[in-house]
Amino acid sequence: MNKPATHVRRALLRRLATAIGLALAMAASAQAEQTFSFDRTPGKLPKTVVPLHYAIELTPDIAGLALPGVETVDIEAREATAQLTLNAVNTTFAEVTIDDGAQRAEVATDAAAQTATLTFARPLAAGRHKLRIAFTAQINKFGTGLFSVDYPTGTGIKRMISSKLEPADARRIFPCWDEPSFKASFALTVVIPRNLLAVGNMPVTSEEPVAGDLKKVAFAPTPKMSSYLFVLTVGELERVTADAGGVTVGVVTTEGKSGQGRFALDSAVKLLGYYNDYFGVKYPLPKLDLIAVPGGFGGAMENWGGITFFESRLLFDPATSAETARRGIFAIIAHEMAHMWFGDLVTMAWWDNLWLNEGFASWMATKASEQFYPQWQGWLNGYGAKQFAMALDARRTSHPVQQPIADHSEAVTAFDAITYNKGQALIRMLETYLGEPAFRDGIRKYMAAHAYSNATTADLWQALESSGGKAITGIAASFTEQDGVPLVVAETDCDGAAQRLTLRQDRFVIAPANNPPLPARNWQIPVAVGPTHGKPFDEILLKGSTDMPAGACGDAIKVNLGDVGYFRVEYGPKNRAALLNAFPQMQVADRLNVVTDSWALVQAGRAEAPSYLALLDALDAGDHRAVWDQVISTFAALNRLARDRTERPVIQAYARAKLRPVFDRIGWDGAGSGDDDIALLRASLISTLGDLGDAAILAEAKRRFAAFVDDPNSLPTALRDAVTHVVGVTADRATYDQLLALARNSTATNERLRYYLAAASARDAGLARATLALTLTNELPDTIVTGMINAVASAGEQPQLAWDFVRTNFDSLLARQGPNFRDQFVPNFMTNFTDEAHAAELAAFAPSQSTTGGRVMVARSVQAIAISADLAARVLPAADAWIRAHKP
Repeated sequence: MNKPATHVRRALLRRLATAIGLALAMAASAQAEQTFSFDRTPGKLPKTVVPLHYAIELTPDIAGLALPGVETVDIEAREATAQLTLNAVNTTFAEVTIDDGAQRAEVATDAAAQTATLTFARPLAAGRHKLRIAFTAQINKFGTGLFSVDYPTGTGIKRMISSKLEPADARRIFPCWDEPSFKASFALTVVIPRNLLAVGNMPVTSEEPVAGDLKKVAFAPTPKMSSYLFVLTVGELERVTADAGGVTVGVVTTEGKSGQGRFALDSAVKLLGYYNDYFGVKYPLPKLDLIAVPGGFGGAMENWGGITFFESRLLFDPATSAETARRGIFAIIAHEMAHMWFGDLVTMAWWDNLWLNEGFASWMATKASEQFYPQWQGWLNGYGAKQFAMALDARRTSHPVQQPIADHSEAVTAFDAITYNKGQALIRMLETYLGEPAFRDGIRKYMAAHAYSNATTADLWQALESSGGKAITGIAASFTEQDGVPLVVAETDCDGAAQRLTLRQDRFVIAPANNPPLPARNWQIPVAVGPTHGKPFDEILLKGSTDMPAGACGDAIKVNLGDVGYFRVEYGPKNRAALLNAFPQMQVADRLNVVTDSWALVQAGRAEAPSYLALLDALDAGDHRAVWDQVISTFAALNRLARDRTERPVIQAYARAKLRPVFDRIGWDGAGSGDDDIALLRASLISTLGDLGDAAILAEAKRRFAAFVDDPNSLPTALRDAVTHVVGVTADRATYDQLLALARNSTATNERLRYYLAAASARDAGLARATLALTLTNELPDTIVTGMINAVASAGEQPQLAWDFVRTNFDSLLARQGPNFRDQFVPNFMTNFTDEAHAAELAAFAPSQSTTGGRVMVARSVQAIAISADLAARVLPAADAWIRAHKP
C-alpha cells in the first residue's frame, strides 16, 4: 500500500534520526568497550597488589562447622604500598605476616564491603612478597561458600561438605582477591578424617596420616584461574572413572550410588572429545570430576576440574527416573563442561560480561545435544528458553546482555534468562549469519588468544570478524549493548498478479497501558524470509525498513524462517490470513514461531485474545510436542491469572476441551521407548489437565497412585511426577501423609523432591499450613525449602497463606537459607500475586531493599506484578466473551 508523500518523508526522517542516534551510540559504545585490560577492568578491589599463587591448608570441623586454615599467598606489589585490601566474609583473623615474619599486619574488616584491609608499619616495596594469614572461617548450612549437607542413607543421616563460590563466595572459605580478573594458581591441602574422600580441582598428590584418625591430603597446584572456580568436596564418597584421551574423567557420589553415574560418565567422555575438537584447545587439566551433591544448591557449578551438581541433575537410576530425564542430565553436563573453556580457561573480566560464560555454555550444550542426540531436537524442544528471555526483555526492567554490575550482590541478579537464554539465542543467530565453519574458526582464535586469562565481548567480536569475513560487531552490539526485543512488522501488498513485502522494525514492549513509553531502539537484524514452501529469499540485514518482491499475489510469506532470529513478527492482515491457510504445511519450527508470536502480541496489547484463540483451531491434535507445549503454557498462565475471578470456569472448560483430544490421541500408556516426545507430552498433559480440574484425569491419577502405593512397579517412571503432582493437588490428609511417607522412606534425591513437592501442592488450607510448618524443621533438605513454600503459593493456590508465613518467620528462614532468600526468593515469590496492593507491599519490604541486588530484584518483580494485573484485566474478559460466543 502506497503512503501519501508527507507520511513517507516523515517516516524517512524518523528512521534517519533513529539511525543517526544508533550510530552515535555504537561509536560511543565502541570507545567504551575495550579489549581486556586488567587496569581498566571494573571491580571493587585496588589493583596495587595482585595474587600470584595461593598455598592453602584447611582443617574443616565437619561436625562443629568451623573452618580453621592457614594460607601463604605469593603476591606482587605493583607499586610501594603500606596497605593491601582483599575479600573476606565471616572470617576471624589470627596472625598475619609478610615475608617470613618480617612484619605483622593490623587487620581491619568491613562487613558491608566484605573486605579486610591489612596495614603494615613499613610500606612493602614494589615486587614479590609472601603473605601468610592464619584465620578461621565458617562452614555454612546454606549452599554458599563451603557448606554442609545432611542426607539420608540406609544407615541413618550422614554429613558431607561441598562448595559453591560463584559469583563471589571464595571469600567465605579463605581470604582472597575474589574478583575474576585476579587470576592465580591454587595449591590446596586439607586435613580430614581418614575414612573420608576429598575432591578438589586437581588430582591428589599425597595422603599421609596425622594425629588421631586424621589424614592430610595434598592436591596438585591448579593453573591460573579465578577464585570462584575453586572447589572442595569432602565426605563418605566413591568415585568411578574412565579415560578420555589421557584425561581421567570421574563421577563422584555418596556411597552406593556410583552405578547411577554411568550415563553421566559416558556422556562426559564423549563430550570432552567433541569440545577438544570444536574449541581447538585441548582440555588442559589431568582430570575432570563430576560431583553429585545431595543438597546445598539446586543446579550445577563449573569449578575447573571438579564440577558440582545437585544430585538429581547428574545421576540416573531407571528404577526412579523417567527415561526422558537423561535429556536434562546430558544438557546440564554439556553446559557445565563447555564452561571448562568458556569461563574457566578464558574468563570474563568482570560480571558485566557474564553472558560470555553463560550464553555460550547454553548454546554449546544445545549444539552438543544436536550432535549426539539429534532425535531429541534440542533447538526445537528448547524453544521455551528463548521465549522466556524475550518475555523478560520486553519489560522496562530488562537490561542489556552486557550490563554494568555494581557489586557482588548485583552480580547475583545477572544470572537470569537474559544473560543465559538471550545470550544463547544471539549466538545461534550470529552462527547462522556467519556460517558454522567461520564461526567455529573465530571461537578457536578467541580461545587460543585468551587462554588462562580474561576477555571482554569486544575480544570475541574481533576474533569472529577476523574469521567470518563479515562485519558482525554492529549486529552483535545492537543486541548486547541495549535492552529490548525487536519487532519486525511484515505487510504484503499486491500490484496486479505480483506481491511485494514490506518489513519495518519497531520495539516490542510488554507493559501496563498506563506506563510511559519506552525509548525507541534500532537493531541490525539478520532476517530469513521466504515462502512457506520453496527457496528462501536472499539474506536480509534489516537496519530500518525495506521492501522486496514476494512472489505471486496471495502467496504465504513467512518471516523468521526456522525461528532462528531473536525478534517478534507482526503480520499484516493479508499475509496473516495467507499464513493461516498454509499453516498445516509449514515446518514445525515455523508453526511454533507463529503460535508463540501470536500469544506474545496479545501480551503486548498489539492483538486481542480472540485472535490467538482462533489460531488454536488451526492446530491438529497430532502436532508436535513443542507446539502443544506452548499452548499448554499459555493455558497455565491464563488459569493462574484467573484465580479467584469469574472467568476461570469458562477458561478452564475451554482449555480442557482443546487439550483433551490431544491426550486422548496418545492415551495413558504408550508403546514408545520412554525417551521420546510423546512421553514428555503425555506427562505435561496429565499435570495440566489435572490442574484444570479434568474429572477423568483426576480419577485415573488417584487410581494409579493407590495401586503404586501397594506395588511401586505398577506405575511407570515416566508418569510418576505427573501422577503424584495431580494427586498432591487434590490430596486429603490420608493422601498427604502417604506422600510424606514416600519422601521420608527414600534416599534418592529425585524421589524425595517428587513426593515432598507433590505434598506441598495440596490446595487444602490445613495441609498447606502443615507443609509450611515442615519447612522450619530439620526434616527437609534446605535446598528444597523455598521450593516447598513456592509450591504452596502456586500449585497449592495459597499465596497469601504462604506470604504471611514468610513474613512471620523471615528471620529464621533467612538464617537457614542465606542472603539469596532475602534478595532473590522473596521478590520472585511475590510474583504469585497480581494486584497493586501486594506490589506496594513488596516495594516497602525493607529486608529485600537492603542490597543493590535486592533492589534490582524488587523492581523487576513489582513490574511483573503490574504486567500480570494488566493482562488479567485486558485478556480475561475478552477471552471469556469469545469462548462463550464461539465455544458453548
